Amino acid sequence: MADLFADLVGQPQAVALLTAALERRRLAPAYLFVGPEGVGRRLAALRLIEGVLAGGTAGSVPLRRRLAEGNHPDLLWVEPTHLHQGRLVTASEAEVQGLSRRSPPQLRLEQVREVTRFLARRPVEGERSLVVLDTAEAMAEAAANALLKTLEEPGHGLLILLTATPDRLLSTIRSRCQAIPFARLPPALVHQVLAALPAPEGAGEGTAEGAAADPPELLELAAGSPGALLRHRRVWRGLPEGLADRLLALGREPLEALGLARDLSEALDGEQQLWLLDWWQLHLWRQCREPAPLRRIEQLRSHLLAYVQPRLAWEVALLDLGR
Repeated sequence: MADLFADLVGQPQAVALLTAALERRRLAPAYLFVGPEGVGRRLAALRLIEGVLAGGTAGSVPLRRRLAEGNHPDLLWVEPTHLHQGRLVTASEAEVQGLSRRSPPQLRLEQVREVTRFLARRPVEGERSLVVLDTAEAMAEAAANALLKTLEEPGHGLLILLTATPDRLLSTIRSRCQAIPFARLPPALVHQVLAALPAPEGAGEGTAEGAAADPPELLELAAGSPGALLRHRRVWRGLPEGLADRLLALGREPLEALGLARDLSEALDGEQQLWLLDWWQLHLWRQCREPAPLRRIEQLRSHLLAYVQPRLAWEVALLDLGR
C-alpha cells in the first residue's frame, strides 16, 4: 500500500485517509479533493483509482499507464470545456489548437449527464465505474443541480471531485462528499517534485537551470504548488519577447500606452492577459508597495472578465497608469 502513494509528495494527511479507506475497503461513494492547483490532487485521484481497480494495492505498470493516458473503460475523466463551433473543447485542447479562450471553461450540463449515464452502466473490467470531475468549481448552475441528483443516488460508482475553491460549490454537493485536504508545499519540496520530473527537450522544466531562469515573482505566484510553477513558467516563456519589459517601462507618453495596449490585446489570449496582470501586480508590489496602481490593475482585471473589449480596457488602464 505504501508503494501506491509513494510519488505523492508532501501530502501525508491525504495519503493516510485514502490508504485507510482502501485497507478497510470502506470507500465513500464520492470524494472531494480540496486544495490548490498543482499540489498532487490529480495524482492522488489516479492512485486511488489504481488502488480500487487493483484490489487495494499498487497496480501493474500497464494499468498505471492506461490510467495516466485515460485509456481505461471504467474511468471517465471530465474537464471544463469551451464551446467552439457547436462542440465542446477542453481547456488543454483549446491551448494546443490555439483557439480563442476569452471566456473561462465550464463543466456543462451535457457533461454531467454523461457522468450520470456512465455511473449507471455496468463496469467493463472492474467492480466500479469511476469518474473524476476536474476543476469542479467550474460547474454551471444547471450542471451543479444535475450532479446533486446523481450524488443523491450514487449507485456503486465512485466519484472524485477536484476543487481549489470548495466555497464555489453548492453546500449540498460538499455535504455529500468526503473531503480530502491537500496542502501547499514548502519551497524545498516544490523543487524536489520538479527535480524528479523528466526533463523536456531544451532547458528542463524541473532542473536547476529552469529555476535559475525564473523571474523571482514566479515562485511567489506558485505559492507552494509545483504544478502552478510549471504553468507559470510555460506562460512566461510563451510571452512575446520584450512585451513584459515594455509593461514595466510604461511612461507618460499616450502613444506609447496605446501601442502597448494594441500589442497586448492582439498578441495574448484572455488567459495570458489575466496571468500577466497577476505577474505585474506582484512585481509592482515588490518594487514600491503603493496600493493605487494595484487597485487600477484589479479594475482592469474586472473589465477583462466582464467581456469589455480587451484593447479598449487596456488603453484606458494604461493611460491612467501612465499618468
